[in-house]
Amino acid sequence: MSYQVDEKGYYGRFGGAYIPEVLHRCVEDLQENYLKILESDPFKREYHGLLCTYAGRPSPLYFARRLSGKYGCRIYLKREDLNHTGAHKINNTIGQILVARSMGKTRVIAETGAGQHGVATATVCALMNMPCVVYMGKTDVERQQPNVKKMRMLGATVVPVYSGNMTLKDATNEAIRDWCCHPSDTFYIIGSTVGPHPYPDMVARLQAVISEEIKWQLKEQEGRDYPDYLMACVGGGSNAAGTVYHYLDDERVKIILAEAGGEGICSGRSAATIQLGREGILHGARTLVMQDEDGQIEEPYSISAGLDYPGIGPLHANLSETKRAKVLSVDDGEAISAVFELTQLEGIIPALESAHVLGALPKLDFSPQDVVVLTVSGRGDKDMETYLKFMTDSN
Repeated sequence: MSYQVDEKGYYGRFGGAYIPEVLHRCVEDLQENYLKILESDPFKREYHGLLCTYAGRPSPLYFARRLSGKYGCRIYLKREDLNHTGAHKINNTIGQILVARSMGKTRVIAETGAGQHGVATATVCALMNMPCVVYMGKTDVERQQPNVKKMRMLGATVVPVYSGNMTLKDATNEAIRDWCCHPSDTFYIIGSTVGPHPYPDMVARLQAVISEEIKWQLKEQEGRDYPDYLMACVGGGSNAAGTVYHYLDDERVKIILAEAGGEGICSGRSAATIQLGREGILHGARTLVMQDEDGQIEEPYSISAGLDYPGIGPLHANLSETKRAKVLSVDDGEAISAVFELTQLEGIIPALESAHVLGALPKLDFSPQDVVVLTVSGRGDKDMETYLKFMTDSN
């Protein structure tokens, strides 16, 4: 059994392309061309060259000695927080803007929640001299001001979105509306493994540089190229997809995904989509969706802007349904505790998104010989106001 996408764009029964008629030509063009572009020698040379000289790859695989001692195993942190722009998002945006250029597109749009994807998109648009519009929920604009200022400094137009609960879902809705109005010249750089096929597969392939590096880095440090556990946080799922990509069909490796529990799964204020969601269509794909009995989208909640999404990538929906991955819910408080634990044990301040997978560590039982690779998807600069608030409250 393979957990990769099939030729029709499905992971099991999840995926596909459910799109308005006006976007059929755009999506079909992308479906026909993305693999040809990604697998071409000129693309590979330029993409990997920029990852190395511009983004700063490979990112380190760091043995967290004190964290390992606490949890009784060998924990390695895949340091995506050390990439240019501060997260894994740059891996994807470099690749997608090269695809956009190859397809003759002259304008880029994007959605963003925590702002890391928006910053990464604005960064590559500045690099390639393309105009850029980033849609961002007003709630996220207010709580992620450092990233908003970076996007504007990079030359992007940041458009606040006032519909819904003014977070990532609503920003995505507005980006899709823009795309419908400008299908001929506009390329939509989606930030995660969501949306219509081929986006989930394309984003996963571009983020797969993470697991590609893990293989040879583990070989150097542990003498084998696979861990016992792979751990990552999931909102839409791009850093998790990149972390597990080369290990999907390797049953020796246990996959642990951590999603945002918010104030608790049963609280009515959660973003634990995999555990609370039902099959539905969201943003062009069949996946698990938080919805009421009438099929209306339920508003998610998380302290983390990047995990505040009512759906999940179809890859991850399938991993959960087939039991290939174990999915854990991590509440706001558990995530905050994990932030301060990593900071004080290892001197690394993680993003709130990454804190959720760190918060899953106490929920697992490890053996001393277990090798655990956990992806720190971003750094905590953007979340310092939240962290300082908790420090003030605790004092």
